[in-house]
Amino acid sequence: MSRFVDSFRNIFKIHELRQRILYTLVLLIIVRIGAHITLPGVDGKLLAQAMSKNNSNDLFGLYDLFVGGAFANAAIFALGIMPYITSSIILQLMGAFVPTIQKMQKEGEEGRKKITQWTRYLTVLIAGLQAYGVTLKLNSLEVGGNSIIPAGIHGLGWIFSAVVILIAGTIFLMWMGEQITEKGLGNGISLIIFIGIIDRFPYAILDEYQLVNSGQRQFIVEIVIVLLMVLIIAGVVYITQGTRRIPVQYAKRVVGRKVYGGVTQYIPLRVNTAGVMPIIFAQSIMFIPNTILSFFPNNGFLQGIAQYLSYTSYVYMVIYGIIIVLFTFFYTAIALNPKEVSENMQKQGGFIPGIRPGKQTSDFIDTILTKITLPGSIFLAIIAVLPSLAVKLGVSGRFSQFFGGTSLLIAVGVALDTLQQIESHLLMRHYDGFMKSGKIKGRK
Repeated sequence: MSRFVDSFRNIFKIHELRQRILYTLVLLIIVRIGAHITLPGVDGKLLAQAMSKNNSNDLFGLYDLFVGGAFANAAIFALGIMPYITSSIILQLMGAFVPTIQKMQKEGEEGRKKITQWTRYLTVLIAGLQAYGVTLKLNSLEVGGNSIIPAGIHGLGWIFSAVVILIAGTIFLMWMGEQITEKGLGNGISLIIFIGIIDRFPYAILDEYQLVNSGQRQFIVEIVIVLLMVLIIAGVVYITQGTRRIPVQYAKRVVGRKVYGGVTQYIPLRVNTAGVMPIIFAQSIMFIPNTILSFFPNNGFLQGIAQYLSYTSYVYMVIYGIIIVLFTFFYTAIALNPKEVSENMQKQGGFIPGIRPGKQTSDFIDTILTKITLPGSIFLAIIAVLPSLAVKLGVSGRFSQFFGGTSLLIAVGVALDTLQQIESHLLMRHYDGFMKSGKIKGRK
């Protein structure tokens, strides 16, 4: 414990690290302030009453978790950073099919700048569609027959201004995320999601406390639920972080007076190479039909379809899980191409003992990767669907969404990555890290 305290003190002895931390904290505070500034024209009191009666056990409740309550507050940051993440994923996927994007991905820094520019344009388009859906949902909210949008400003003028403000809010969040990554500490986009998830923690605990205090649930049952959720998540996360190492033998080569190779190295293949990206992608996909269906609040047939795609429906869970499994395989194939790994090994004089270089090596790596990705993708789907099942069992929405696998996986992963950066700064300046080994194993 004393070692940890000393390391914490050393953080503020390093001027650059101290400045980066303070810069990051200031921008994250701005993010949280923006999540509580209500859109102009929205009656705050009526909105609070409407949201208190609104069911949080739906997909929009999950969306509200990732934007830190900004959606429920009808805030200027109601869309959060999710449109930017969605556009990034779409362009990344298009890189596997569209030759123009493939070419840009191989052009280095110049290509990266072009892709970033395209991502921003696509973010504006997606944010515009989602913003229009948000305005329609706000227009449909009433308390005692009174709309939360006063009749005097209820119209196309307010919708247009609200859409512009919501798009601007997303662009501003995108800019702050990039600034945190460049001048602050950690990945800015991930930290914006992280701070929104952490903000929901007190409310999640309060929901469960109220259930126990009102007698709707026994305290012992609450303890059992919490322990089961923590144990299941811990077990699944542990399994998905597992790896299998493939030995690679490098032949000895003599160049001049130097000797190269003659050693055995390992290729670590993770059970979950894709990380949390399949869950984020699947959520983005599931938000699309619900966003479109929100455009037609008075159409009974379309709202019936929306019920089948609701957060707690079994149809939603099955589709959600299948998308995660499929995208895990797809993203793994993009992140780790067996053919490229085989070619790089051959160029460096490496080979897998008992396997011929070239196509046989590529096929061998692909087979191993497929075998370990299948259980990883299934466990990842279990993590994502677990909160919906918990709601079915009577757990409150915010509590299950916070302690559900998606939230914990993102929160823990971002926290470890940020601590790893802090650790690197400390070790670079010859200070002790947080751990005796001097290393924190973050997700790479």
